[in-house]
Amino acid sequence: MNIFRFAGDMTHLASVLVLLLKIHTIKSCAGVSLKTQELYAIVFATRYLDIFTDFISLYNTFMKLVFLGSSFSIVWYMRSHKIVRRSYDKDQDTFRHYFLIVPCLLLAMIINEKFTFKEVMWSFSLYLEAVAILPQLVLLQRTRNIDNLTGQYIFLLGAYRAFYIFNWIYRYFTEPHYVHWIPWIAGLLQTLLYGDFFYYYFHSWKNNKKLQLPA
Repeated sequence: MNIFRFAGDMTHLASVLVLLLKIHTIKSCAGVSLKTQELYAIVFATRYLDIFTDFISLYNTFMKLVFLGSSFSIVWYMRSHKIVRRSYDKDQDTFRHYFLIVPCLLLAMIINEKFTFKEVMWSFSLYLEAVAILPQLVLLQRTRNIDNLTGQYIFLLGAYRAFYIFNWIYRYFTEPHYVHWIPWIAGLLQTLLYGDFFYYYFHSWKNNKKLQLPA
């Protein structure tokens, strides 16, 4: 554990709390992509297969349970809650997210650190997480107007991955033989996808204007 890893975990946790705050208190999921949330649920379900078999620390187990529970809770709210689901814009959230799942699974079967079920699923979760934000970004471009909580949620998600890149750089220079190309490349791709959003987020913050993405 180092400060960059901890900062990444905390910003990731904060992003989830912001989204749950929006959904639970305002009873609205307007501007939130169900497709992205379903992909994140798959990401965590396949990444944390070791939660009941390999104990690392209480902190590690707690964070795994939080991300698993929150991701499936958000999907349930958007699909089944009688009030929240009314605000879901199904007509705009049309990204065919299942087209992302199969290529990521095939890539994980070809490129992995070890050809075992857990390792393939771990690689799959990394590849899928790298592109899981795409339906959300497409939805934001279509709707253009982005409320503050949704904007903060996306910003915190991007910041989480950026902190993890700093964590990898730090560990590369402080730990011997620390080389993990799969999470590095997947994480870098994921961070690059946020580049356009970051630009308009900081532009709106600097000029004290409402966040809007170009169509």
